[in-house]
Amino acid sequence: MQSGASSGAGRSPASRRRGPFAEPGPASRPAERLLRGDFVRLVYRLARTHATGVLTIVPTATATPSDIEQGSVLVLRRGHLMAADADSTTSRRTAQFLERLAGLEAARFTFDGGVAAYPPGAPLRQYSLAAWARAHLEAQFDAGCAHTMLRELAGIRLALRYDLAPEAAWCGETDRRILAAMAVPRRLDQIGALARTARFRLLSFLYVLRAVGAVTLAGVAAPGHPLPGAEAQDAFRLLGVPCGADRETVKRAYRRLARALHPDLHADTSAERRRQLELKLADVNSAYRRLVDRTGGAPA
Repeated sequence: MQSGASSGAGRSPASRRRGPFAEPGPASRPAERLLRGDFVRLVYRLARTHATGVLTIVPTATATPSDIEQGSVLVLRRGHLMAADADSTTSRRTAQFLERLAGLEAARFTFDGGVAAYPPGAPLRQYSLAAWARAHLEAQFDAGCAHTMLRELAGIRLALRYDLAPEAAWCGETDRRILAAMAVPRRLDQIGALARTARFRLLSFLYVLRAVGAVTLAGVAAPGHPLPGAEAQDAFRLLGVPCGADRETVKRAYRRLARALHPDLHADTSAERRRQLELKLADVNSAYRRLVDRTGGAPA
């Protein structure tokens, strides 16, 4: 793993096949864009499809730790990350490395599927990307997220996407009851009653499912809480807030990002860096306007 993953060598273009996140095209196809929050969905879906190949992540904006500035190469085998089996701290270091990648504001990625890229003689171990993605998302969930979800999902039926739902081997008994209750689209209160689980536990699992795209919203929302479309979901993701976050949460996130990205607050930085900040700030401003227009009112 280069910068935390095993690197491949000796691959010919003819040996490369497209992965589940790549469109058909030449081996030198352009990298695809990742915004903050996309990395978790990406690795979860690679795990869900049991992908084998080489995932390359290259930051495109904002300062990053030196060990991932030049790009990171992750080698996957059947949906698992192949990590060097050096000592008992390997899992912790691998998790920390993935957390740093997940924290990138913007990056580009390529995935070369079906590539055999294991360094000869290197002791390797498999690291579960699905387990890491769930742990990462559950660490974000708190009482505030639960309250937001209760308000947003009132009166809405939730439909499960079976192609993205967790595999049975990844689930505990409570998880399986929740998934069984979602066999047909149901409201939150109906799912809770059928799954016989505490509300916070239910919402925590649903938060993970929604974050990886395994849940879609159906039916009619409660008054004042329209269903978020794809454009709104992208805007929430860019601002780094949960999908459907209330107006005040969106405002706080916007103000924090605007202060961090405003070029005038980075007077000593290079011209290229200022240009990157300007572009990122323009994206944040656009996302904020879309969300404010969706809920009514003028930007504050």
